[in-house]
Formats: sequence, structure tokens, C-alpha cells
Amino acid sequence: MYVLGLGGLILGVLDFVAAAPHRPRAPQYVVNQDRADAVKQAFQTSWDGYYLYAFPHDSLRPVSDGYADDRNGWGASAVDALSTALVMGNWPVVRQILEFIPEINFDNTTTEVSLFETTIRYLGGLLSAYDLLTGPLDGQINETVQVEAILKQAKRLADNLKVAFDTPSGVPDNGLFFNPPRKSGSTTNGIATIGTLVLEWTRLSDLTDDVEYGRLAQKAESYLLHPQPPLGEPFPGLLGSDVNLTTGLFVNGNGGWGGGTDSFYEYLIKMFLYDPDRFGEYRDRWITAADSSIKYLVSHPTTRPDLTFLAMWRNQTLHFVSEHLACFNGGNFILGGLVLDEPSYIELGLALTEGCRATYSSTATKIGPEAFRWQDLSRAPEDVTHNPPPPAGQQRFYDVAGFWITNGGYVLRPEVIESYYYAYRATGDPKYQEWAWEAFVAVNETCRIGSGYSGVRDVNQQGGGGFFDFQESFWFAEVLKYSYLIHAEDAPWQVKSDHTNQFVYNTEAHPVRLAKGREGGRARRSGIV
Repeated sequence: MYVLGLGGLILGVLDFVAAAPHRPRAPQYVVNQDRADAVKQAFQTSWDGYYLYAFPHDSLRPVSDGYADDRNGWGASAVDALSTALVMGNWPVVRQILEFIPEINFDNTTTEVSLFETTIRYLGGLLSAYDLLTGPLDGQINETVQVEAILKQAKRLADNLKVAFDTPSGVPDNGLFFNPPRKSGSTTNGIATIGTLVLEWTRLSDLTDDVEYGRLAQKAESYLLHPQPPLGEPFPGLLGSDVNLTTGLFVNGNGGWGGGTDSFYEYLIKMFLYDPDRFGEYRDRWITAADSSIKYLVSHPTTRPDLTFLAMWRNQTLHFVSEHLACFNGGNFILGGLVLDEPSYIELGLALTEGCRATYSSTATKIGPEAFRWQDLSRAPEDVTHNPPPPAGQQRFYDVAGFWITNGGYVLRPEVIESYYYAYRATGDPKYQEWAWEAFVAVNETCRIGSGYSGVRDVNQQGGGGFFDFQESFWFAEVLKYSYLIHAEDAPWQVKSDHTNQFVYNTEAHPVRLAKGREGGRARRSGIV
């Protein structure tokens, strides 16, 4: 047990943890082939529209049958779709993407490059495909040259991105320009965009025997593992949002488990799962953050004390706001509990997952909103600034739902279904399959338009209140993958509850093979590195 000295505290803060039964360590899973096939069909529909109207550009505009180059024009949707096509066994699409990958010119783009987005989508997608095709799917593709090209392209991309770390502190500049590669000149960077590189860059080092990639990302991460000054850590393990690129010092104490900070916490426990021998300190920092979240952030709305959310903070002042992005936190707590054999983390993760489900079940479309808030008078006095009551027009909604909507958009985000997936893999409880299917059906009914799927403007209006005309690449990588895996047969890439994991998912849902002495693989045998 890793929660040292906090047993009584956890029981006092979370009555539901003490009351909830511990889940079996060896869940029994049920395959629902009809549902898995329905998700595969949605993937094919999305791919066909993209391939016809947008490929090799980044994203499909399904309403107007157009395209967008929102991720540097390198075919983001194709790279993001590859690992999903692989786990689905969609070999025609896999072959289309494999033929394309060697043609991507990662040396050239006319737009600003995000180090974070490029790492999680492109680098993560390439490494995942390579790990799958040289691991459990080895031999499925006869074109060895195409498989090796995946890793060559990952190296080529990372070599162009390395300039981001050329700062006085080693904390990278998230904005880059190519032709030639150079930094944008930012003065700060956020903890998510600093702390969500280490899995992909370390994996690239392990596959290529070039330690520089991992060393760069781990040095940047070190400023987050040892935050200074105290302003940057208002609660133990819970950090501010931004770091100075020159000094490595935090510039504020504002944070949460939401956008801009979220995946820093996510990757702490995932790095320990990736290689417990090298990343024990990451585990310890995740535990500190998780325990502080239990002690300081767990919150229950005044009108629905049965629901559980995590508050955000500005220094030590709590703000009872959250967002769809933050709803990954249930899955992350569940994963942490599985990895550490700590049931209290699993139970909190299940409670957070149930809270986020309420954001879906309460709206007109049965899809959760981009952002929402609630009031909690047990954590803070009523205050119009940071703990206000709902606006008059949403009082009735708040009375029933336990939250009110501050941004009703939905941009094909995966986080709620992601947490359903982890909850199911931890417990085997079929209700999480039902919840995932409900969410998929709602999204399919509301967001299917034209040649694909689009985000919508207002989830609390029937029909979604209009379309954004944009099919995000993470629709392929995350929403469709998690929606499929929760109904599919067991496989080496599935999350395990019994310490037999072979893969860990990056924040874009690309499965990355665990270290466990398998570094190098086919790359070393073929002599390409």
C-alpha cells in the first residue's frame, strides 16, 4: 500500500471509499461483437470521408467536404488513425497509411509547430504503430521496408523538434517554426506541454539506442518533479500552470486536472508503468498529487452530493469548475490504483467517472459539455467570485443535474469514454460497457453529418445546436479506439488489471510498448539505427 499515513484521512474525506466493495483482481470481460463492429463502421465512415475529401491534409471538414491543415499539413488524421486501424484489424486502411508515411516531409511546414501536439499525435502515433507491428502484430505486414520507415520518420521528426529544448534551462519552447527548425521565442511554457513529452521521447531513445531524446524530455520534466519557488506548489504535488524557460521557475500557482495541466499528472503514473526501474520518482510524485487531490480537491455539488468532481485552484483558493478534458482523471486514478495495488485510488476513480457520466446523462443530447461548474459550500463559503450560485436561468438545471454549463460545445472529445474504458478494465462491470455504448450512440446520432463527424455547438439543445464543420484527428485516435476496445476481445494492448500490461497509452490513446528489456526490437535487428 502506497498511501502512507493517509488511511484515516482518506476514510474521513471519502465516505464512499470506505463503503464501496473492493473489486475482483481478475475481472471477467464480455465481448460484444455487434457493438464493436458498429464502432468499426463509424471508423470506416470517418476514414472514407477523410480519404476522399481531405487526405493527405490534416483534418476533414465534413459539412463542406473540405479540409484543414491545422497540424502542419503532415496528415494528422492519417497518423492518428493508424494505431486504431491496427487494433481493429482494418488492414486496407493500415496499408493506405503505411504507403503514405514515408512520403511525409517533416522538414517542411508553413505554420507554427506545437511541440506538444506534434509529440502526442505524430511521434506517439508513429512509435505506437512501430511497437504494434514489431510486437503482437509482427508478421501481419509483409512490407518490412514500410514498417522500418515508421521509425525512420519518427527519428526524422524528433530531430527537427529537438531545437525546442535549446533554452537556458532546458525547458522547451512549445512553439516552433521549420525551414530551418527554430524556436518561436516564448518566455514560458505550461506543465502539460512540458510534462507530456517524456513517454514518447524516452520510448524513441529506447528503440534507437540514442539516449539524447529521452534525456532532453527528462531534464525538462525535472523542473516539474522539483518545483521552485514554493509559489509553484500550492498543495503538495499539485502545481501551478506555467514555467519560465530561462530559469525553470514557476511563475504562478494556478492549476487543476484540466486543460493546460492535465496530462502532466497523467504521465507520472504512466512513466512508472512504462519502466518502474527508472521512474520510481514519477510514481512518488503521482502519489503525492493523488493524495493532495483527495485531501483538498474532492468536491460534491450542493444539489447532488452523490456526485464527485475535483476542484481547480488559484493558489490555495478553490474554484468549483471543470471541463470535459478533466474527465480523464477518473481513468488515471483507476490506472494508478491498479498499478499500485491501492483500492482507494480505484474507488475515487470510479466515483469521478460516475460524476462525469452525469454530465452526459443530464443534457438534451446525452453528451457532456466542454466546461461546467457547481457550488460546494462544504469546501468554501459562498462567494460570487470563486464559489457563486448558478445563474438564474440554470437554477432548475443545477437542481437536477448537480452542475451548470458554462460552455456547451462538444468537439469530439474522448475523456469520458476513456474513463469508462479504464473502469471496465479494472472491474469487469458491464455497466461501463453500457455507459460507453450510450455515449457512442449519442455522439453518433448528434455528430454524424455529411462525409464524417463534426463537433457541435450546444449539447443541451436537441440536435446539438449546429456544427463546427470539423472532424478532429483525435476522433480517430481516441474516441473510436476506446469505444471499440471496451467491447472488443482481450488482446495484448488492452489495459490489464493483474500487472500483465504490455502497453501503456499515451495521452492521444496510442498504445506504447512497455520497456521490460524489449528496447530496440526490429530496429536493432535490421540495423536501421
